[in-house]
Amino acid sequence: MAVFHFKGKSLKGELRTPSDKSISHRAVMLASINQGEVVVREFLRSEDCLNTLKAFLELGAEIDDRESEIVIKGKGKRSLKEPFNVIDLGNSGTSIRLISGILSGQPFYSVLTGDRYLRRRPMDRIAIPLREMGALILGRENGKYPPLTVVGREKLKGIDYKSPKASAQVKSAILLAGLFTDEPVSVTEPAKSRDHTERMLKAFGADVEVEGLTVRLGRNRELSRDLEITVPADISSAAFFMVGAAITPGSEVVLKEVILNPTRTGILKVFDRMGVRYEIFNKRKTSGEEVGDIAVYYSPDLRATEIKGDEIPTLIDELPVIALLATQAEGETVIKDAAELRVKESDRIKSTVENLKSIGADAEELSDGMVIRGKAKLKGGKVKSYGDHRIAMTFTVASLITENPVEIDDTECVSTSYPGFFKDLERLLT
Repeated sequence: MAVFHFKGKSLKGELRTPSDKSISHRAVMLASINQGEVVVREFLRSEDCLNTLKAFLELGAEIDDRESEIVIKGKGKRSLKEPFNVIDLGNSGTSIRLISGILSGQPFYSVLTGDRYLRRRPMDRIAIPLREMGALILGRENGKYPPLTVVGREKLKGIDYKSPKASAQVKSAILLAGLFTDEPVSVTEPAKSRDHTERMLKAFGADVEVEGLTVRLGRNRELSRDLEITVPADISSAAFFMVGAAITPGSEVVLKEVILNPTRTGILKVFDRMGVRYEIFNKRKTSGEEVGDIAVYYSPDLRATEIKGDEIPTLIDELPVIALLATQAEGETVIKDAAELRVKESDRIKSTVENLKSIGADAEELSDGMVIRGKAKLKGGKVKSYGDHRIAMTFTVASLITENPVEIDDTECVSTSYPGFFKDLERLLT
């Protein structure tokens, strides 16, 4: 249990938030099945990403972790070995889903598990297409929940998959499995999800074609490059300080080297509509991704907005803290088409609304989102994180403007994505 109360203080200064989680995961995964040497710098040393690193060590990848950088000497996509142990991926949904795609093309037996929260997250969304490609995937409730058993094949079948949801994890699992077949492989989504896998596959030398909402693998599916990858700062982690600055009087924060990939910057479009004062400067490219510095200033005249449709995949992880922002906006903010929030580390619709109400906000659950009515004076109180890092961080940020302390039952979960969050918050407090 932890108690926070920072009313009367502002957030000021510069900060590089942790490196991007999505890119850190993928850099290790693709480097481990690449034919060549890859140096990864600014790797996110969170529990989730370290679990990916441990998984590929268990699978026989040659990885030299030098702390300041990670050197991976890949021996090709057929070089992985059957693991001696069950692979424990902790809380990481990205790890278990993407690794399942790679293991589908390995002719051996693997078992993937995780913590009690991960074991409640649905895996049938990847199990169904991967089985169609020829892999044997077993799990609780017919493969719906982990632990998962994956028995791969040396050569999989092709697939033309129409995904019912816009999900980078589903798309990536299929594309990674598709490296192990010569047959046509394509994924079509109802809206565009984050595209880090496509970008990184191209960087490693694979042929990837993007046409509208369809991604397909081309003829060359060998990964064979020597690369240096510098992982940019994660906008999903920066979002907590961006919102904190926007709602806290006297605040002015600069977030350095933040990823500006257009599939990740939905929060900035929401800022535009809501009247958040911010600017972007020092734009540049690093390792195939757009990055820049984002300055955010206290914004007293926030307006309500509607967040829905194709915008949702571009800010899905930021929605809890955007909901906090909405409590300080005049009018009724509506978030819908976000049912995916129900199957994150927690049911984020339930946990966000329940906790907002407990600290004095006017919030209402929808089946696929929420309604937040502002402008609210937040009183503080007891909240439950449900073991969800983004819920714990959202309500820590809320304590910047609550009249009374915010008491959070579990904050250890924050280490899954942002181990230094509380120290960084203290650094910015003035």
